[in-house]
Amino acid sequence: MYQRNIRRKWTIVLAVFAFTFVMQQAFAQHTTHNDSVATTVSDTIDNDSAMAVIDADLNAMDPTAQGGGGLHKMLKQKFIEGSAGFMSLVALALIAGLAFCIERILYLTLSEINAKKLLKDIDERLTANDVEGAKTLCRETRGPVASICYQGLLHQKETLDQIDRQLTNYGSVQISNMEKGCSWIKFFIAAAPSLGFLGTVIGMVIAFDRIQTAGDISPTIVAEGMKVALITTIFGIIVALILQFFYNYILSKIEHLTSQMEESAISLIDALSKYKQQHD
Repeated sequence: MYQRNIRRKWTIVLAVFAFTFVMQQAFAQHTTHNDSVATTVSDTIDNDSAMAVIDADLNAMDPTAQGGGGLHKMLKQKFIEGSAGFMSLVALALIAGLAFCIERILYLTLSEINAKKLLKDIDERLTANDVEGAKTLCRETRGPVASICYQGLLHQKETLDQIDRQLTNYGSVQISNMEKGCSWIKFFIAAAPSLGFLGTVIGMVIAFDRIQTAGDISPTIVAEGMKVALITTIFGIIVALILQFFYNYILSKIEHLTSQMEESAISLIDALSKYKQQHD
């Protein structure tokens, strides 16, 4: 339990650090870009020259125009174009969701053991009339399979039906432990596209506000608001897809461990049945 709490604390710290680093980089580039554009425009006399300089500046920051930079710079640029302040919410959903996913994957991975070998060792100790040795083996083995076997051995003096009920009840507790945090992952899967759609609405509002202020429907005025709307929606859907992939992977691990627990419970009852027959 102590190691699990330490692992969760480190996961949260890493998630906060990653989010802070991404936001600092995004806002730094966003501020530098705005300052450079503002300085250039103020030093340019006519509007045509200003627009030409702005276009050149945007092209200079475009990784595809430079012929380098790769996917990282392109995503960073699109992140800023989608409004760094609002896109930070989508990034927060991604980082927080990944933090929960990593914590669950680590927990479930460390919970996996060779269940068949464990049951074989337990059966050998029961055959040798070493119940305490079987209990010690279960205590020293990690994971829900060992825990459920230990519960069965604790009630080995009861009837097989009572042992079966104990294993069923304790199995439900172990499944609940394995599913901890999954509700938050589902929340961030739903929140990411919702934040993207919210960005779509905000982008449309910005576009109509500028149309109203200008008193004219200009493609240039509409384009910026629409761009914010589409970029936030795209990023929200991408985040949801990434988290959904990890969530399905976590569910597959939970299903694997659950089937191991069920098979181990059946094998343990068989071993206890043979043990009782030997001592009747």
